[in-house]
Amino acid sequence: MATVDYDEAAGPEMELSDDELEREAEGYKEQGNAFYIKKDYSEAFNYYTKAIDVCPKNASYYGNRAATLMMLSRYREALEDSQQAVRLDDTFMKGHLREGKCHLLLGNAMAASRCFQKVLELEPDNSQAQQELKNAESILEYERMAEIGFEKRDFRMVVFCMDRALESASACHRFKVLKAECLALLGRYPEAQSVASDILRMDSTNGDALYVRGLCLYYEDCIDKAVQFFIQALRMAPDHEKARLACRNAKALKAKKEEGNKAFKEGNFEEAYDLYSEALTIDPNNIKTNAKLYCNRATVGSKLKKLEQAIEDCTKAIKLDESYIKAYLRRAQCYMDTEQYEEAVRDYEKVYQTEKTKEHKHLLKTAQLELKKSKRKDYYKVLGVDKNATEDEIKKAYRKRALMHHPDRHSGASAEVQKEEEKKFKEVGEAFTVLSDPKKKSRYDSGHDLEDDDMNMDFDANNIFKAFFSGPGGFSFEASGPGNFFFQFG
Repeated sequence: MATVDYDEAAGPEMELSDDELEREAEGYKEQGNAFYIKKDYSEAFNYYTKAIDVCPKNASYYGNRAATLMMLSRYREALEDSQQAVRLDDTFMKGHLREGKCHLLLGNAMAASRCFQKVLELEPDNSQAQQELKNAESILEYERMAEIGFEKRDFRMVVFCMDRALESASACHRFKVLKAECLALLGRYPEAQSVASDILRMDSTNGDALYVRGLCLYYEDCIDKAVQFFIQALRMAPDHEKARLACRNAKALKAKKEEGNKAFKEGNFEEAYDLYSEALTIDPNNIKTNAKLYCNRATVGSKLKKLEQAIEDCTKAIKLDESYIKAYLRRAQCYMDTEQYEEAVRDYEKVYQTEKTKEHKHLLKTAQLELKKSKRKDYYKVLGVDKNATEDEIKKAYRKRALMHHPDRHSGASAEVQKEEEKKFKEVGEAFTVLSDPKKKSRYDSGHDLEDDDMNMDFDANNIFKAFFSGPGGFSFEASGPGNFFFQFG
């Protein structure tokens, strides 16, 4: 008879009785409890899982593992265990309480309320359930207020409501995303990016968080990177309408801006002006890009001699972005071109305070000089000539104005008119004295006060007139008596 080999080490598998299984599961549970007390939640989770594997119909084991998962911030898994616990035992009060708490932490306040109401049916005096029910009602109210605030574009109110709601619903990605979106719409991009990044660290496929990341980049004028995030968000959530709209706007805005830039470089200023205007209608929320578009349109406007419109566009750009140095510089130049020197000095001072460069210092000094010069008599205006007028143009202008305002021409006028014309006659002589003398003219053009420079500024308008018109082939002027004048051709 053949001998049968028998492996004593392996031995036959013996089925444990229900009592033995229960004792084994309880042993695992007690070990899990010990680790839980030590706050070693990972090990506690492992032992509660072993207990469940042995006795999968015991509600308290699921309840204990749910508590452990909550301590590990794994709230969705904790919710599943809590729900399984109450399915096994509908009278398991702690199970309903934990389910409600998980719903609340995840932002489902309505479901949480039902769970806490069930707890109060089982235990009417449960103070924790009473408090959590109030928290759930508060979250519902904050959600309602946030919805109204968003519709009214009161994004600060939405952020406030979401901050309050997150005090009880700290794991709610929906609330965090809404807060992040509103922070982006408020221009608080670093805060918005931080919230979205926190979500993506926990859930890299969250389409809403990817959308917010893209939105921040889009509003910071990093359009190419923004489009990449919008596309990624649409891969994760193909029906994400906000991401789809933002992606479309980003592409349209970039294309229109580039068309405007191309037209400007080619010297097609009218076309560039129209293209920048069209780009400004695409997305009013894109503050940074729109600020650049207004400044670009102002640059074109100044080329087209639409200086007041250019100043207005720069002002709009600055209103959108108060740190936009280029807009201050463009507006200051427009102020200079329109001889609004006080406004130009103010803008250049703002620029120089922000960026203390040699160039900005020079621009400020130039504006201050022009302001100083503008407060003196403008001899060029007195003679009616341009600041770049030649010597001959200055002489012709003096001849015309001197004859126009000479007292002899107004001897029959009223005393008031005679006084005014005499004043103008003297100013014309003063202007000619300065602008016809190269040294004085140079000092005047440089902004110097001629009287402070010890230059001889004493003159007699009649003597200047007489000297000017007494040359060969010109006019000579003689006085025939007090207040009487006549001209004599030489």
